[in-house]
Amino acid sequence: MYLPRATLPALTIALLTLPVGLGLFFTLAPALGYMGAPGEAPFMRLMDWPGIAPATRLSLTTGFAATLLSLTITALIAAGWHGTRAFTALQRLLSPLLSVPHAAAAFGLAFLIAPSGWLARALSPWLTGWDRPPDLLIVQDSAGLALIAGLTAKEVPFLLLMLLAARSQTRSEAHARVATTLGYPRAIGWLLVAFPALYAQIRLPVYVVLAYSMSVVDVAMILGPNTPPTLAVQITRWMADPDLSLRGVAAAGALWQLALVLAGLALWRGLEALAARAGTALAMSGRRLPRLNASLRALGLALGLAVALSVLAGLASQALWSVAGYWSFPDALPDTLSLRTWGRHGPMLWPIAVTTLLIATLAALAALALVTGCLEAEARHGFRMGPAGRLILYLPLLIPQIAFLPGLQVLMLTLGLREGLWPVVLSHLTFVLPYTLIALSGPFHAVDTRYFTAAASLGAGPTRRFWRLRLPLLLAPLLTAFAVGFAVSVGQYLPTLLLGGGRVTTLTTEAVALTSGGDRRAIGAYALAQTAAALLPFALALAIPRLMFAGRKGMRGG
Repeated sequence: MYLPRATLPALTIALLTLPVGLGLFFTLAPALGYMGAPGEAPFMRLMDWPGIAPATRLSLTTGFAATLLSLTITALIAAGWHGTRAFTALQRLLSPLLSVPHAAAAFGLAFLIAPSGWLARALSPWLTGWDRPPDLLIVQDSAGLALIAGLTAKEVPFLLLMLLAARSQTRSEAHARVATTLGYPRAIGWLLVAFPALYAQIRLPVYVVLAYSMSVVDVAMILGPNTPPTLAVQITRWMADPDLSLRGVAAAGALWQLALVLAGLALWRGLEALAARAGTALAMSGRRLPRLNASLRALGLALGLAVALSVLAGLASQALWSVAGYWSFPDALPDTLSLRTWGRHGPMLWPIAVTTLLIATLAALAALALVTGCLEAEARHGFRMGPAGRLILYLPLLIPQIAFLPGLQVLMLTLGLREGLWPVVLSHLTFVLPYTLIALSGPFHAVDTRYFTAAASLGAGPTRRFWRLRLPLLLAPLLTAFAVGFAVSVGQYLPTLLLGGGRVTTLTTEAVALTSGGDRRAIGAYALAQTAAALLPFALALAIPRLMFAGRKGMRGG
């Protein structure tokens, strides 16, 4: 198999950059009035909208708060408990949550903390005295606290996984041991000497979390405030409005959102410098802070458990609501269990599930083939990804979706193309590619190259070594990378909504659309189906290597 040096990497770079570049260009044109009605003045109309100030404030505060909380919890877990049984247990609890779609996790949290949610039912009336749901605005509160909690619950597993992957690229554990021998308590020493090096490795993933949290749409529609909503949600409403003159306002809002995210990233970079100075000053002071150490360890464990249990309890709540019969407040459990909801929604849910699986399979397979080809080209031609390559890899995740997806929709309409399945698959591919590459690149480079040297000495050519040696050795990581890409595709909301043009419905778009109806049984059924669709490939990724390599333990885990 001839593998050109640059063909697949160039194609992958094009798939990562062209949609973003073209989308931004065609978003910019209507915003500046070049492709809209004359005299629209979209920016003037955007600034005249009464909700622009609170929507901007919400996007900034929720994004920064969710990112800071997620990073703090991740750092405290690792600082206080790395290398212990508690850390291993917490890691096993949090890792599977990475595959839970954002929308499903948000629904689960809403089912828990709502005034008539599971927590209120469990504490009533014996503790709260409530015999009916209290008149409290907990979900969709005006300050965005529920939105911050939902985003934090989903981003902690992601950052923890990135932190664990970065450990092999630093000498963080050795540095932490040196700090301990110098008399620093475990958590304080780790935060002062190990975390700075690890943070340098996970800086881009942290930026991705910040950009996503500031511009997320589906989670904000479920947990965020409505009047006014976050800026990204309002832009989506303008895009879906039948009044075409609002398209220019939406484009102006998309550029405003992009400017906010870029300003947010710059501000975060400034905060990094301040935090580094504070950490250096503390280290130079020589203070050991033993009392603070115990508090940080307890706080890290408590917050980590709270994150894991909130998502798991939310999923359990969805499952219970999907089979609940009559369930009055304040009963903690329904009076009866019934499959009536599944029977009522099953005929509609099944074709939507098939469409979801088809899109996710196509996007994940295409991403896996491209990533595997790129990594094999790297191995054969001896080049590695530099800082510019890493930036390109994260580009679709750093630029807000709402800033360039409307432009892609305009481009399609300009070219006379129709929205539908294939545009949705290609748009999903842009977001699936980075995660697939992140998941596969580490295991790919970790394979012992002496196997290939021995095979070459026995006369095996590059093609034979790839098919007969490389792929079997990487079967488990390949399946895991496919599962990661599959889960990312299942969770995509905005690309499906805009590039599908209402003709393509997935479990995610349907579940979010049910939010306005408030039917918890239906939402529970769709959210549970969405979670099951995302988890299924992970189960297969665990089972297939065990079945194929039952007698070879070293081949099962990749």
